[in-house]
Amino acid sequence: MDSAELRAMQAPIKERYKTDPQTAVITLKAKGSTESEGISCKVETGRALAIAGLHPATGGSGLELCSGDMLLEALVACAGVTLKSVATAIDVPLKPGNVFAEGDLDFRGTLGVDKETPVGFREIRLRFEIGTDAPQDKLDLLLKLTERYCVVYQTIKNGPKVSVTMQRV
Repeated sequence: MDSAELRAMQAPIKERYKTDPQTAVITLKAKGSTESEGISCKVETGRALAIAGLHPATGGSGLELCSGDMLLEALVACAGVTLKSVATAIDVPLKPGNVFAEGDLDFRGTLGVDKETPVGFREIRLRFEIGTDAPQDKLDLLLKLTERYCVVYQTIKNGPKVSVTMQRV
C-alpha cells in the first residue's frame, strides 16, 4: 500500500468523523472467564482463547501468559502498526526492522511484601530498530507522529480515567 491508497481508504472515514464526531467514538471490549484451572483467567482475544496466569516471579508456572507481557505486546503491536501506517502516509520506505518494549516491575509490590513498593510498571521503554534510507528529518517526523498516534502508547502515557465495579452473578 502506498500513501495515495492509504489516504483514499481513510478519506471517507475521516470525512464521516468530521461531519458526525459521535461516530468516531467506539467502545472496545475484552472478556475473560475465571472458569479455568488454577490461578488463571481465560481471555477471549477475538482470534483465539488465551490463558493468563501468574508470572513465575509471583509463583506461576510460566505456562500461562503474563498480563504484564500482554500489555507490552499490545504496545509493540500498536506501535508497529502505527509506525508502518505513518511511514506509508509520509512516504518513508521501510526495510524489515523490529519494535521492542520492555518494562521494569518490582514484584514486592504485587506480592504485598513491601507496602511502600508501588504495584505495576515503574518504567516502560519503547524502541524501534528500522532499516531505511530516509533522511534524519523524516525519521524524526516518523517517530514524532508514531508516538502521537499510537493508541496504546498514549493510553499508557496519559493514564485515562479508570473505574472498577463488582457484581454478584
